[in-house]
Amino acid sequence: QLQLVESGGGLVQPGGSLTLSCVASTSVLTLDYYNIGWFRQAPGKEREGVSCISNSGRITNYGDSVKGRFTISRDNAKNTVYLQMNSLKPEDTGVYFCAADRWVVQAMCIASEYDYWGQGTQVTVSS
Repeated sequence: QLQLVESGGGLVQPGGSLTLSCVASTSVLTLDYYNIGWFRQAPGKEREGVSCISNSGRITNYGDSVKGRFTISRDNAKNTVYLQMNSLKPEDTGVYFCAADRWVVQAMCIASEYDYWGQGTQVTVSS
């Protein structure tokens, strides 16, 4: 069983930065068995893939809207995955979720491929 807890969300002005953390608690397999993804959902919109990282950290993927602004990383020793978000825009507003799965191919950011989900953390970009 795997539990995920996100933190680091909040209110930030346009152009600002935030770092989200996803801490995993696992009773069987260690985090380095899992691919991890960050997804977000804005009111009235579908959940979209923001960034995903393979279990080793060697493969990363980004949504087109965040490329060059967001960076995903992981520290398996700390059971934590990070999402560094820079140059934030109002359209980045939403609830950010982290998700995990062992079998996602090439760390694709497709929400339906991930089995374990956190509760989410709210990010609001507004002046």
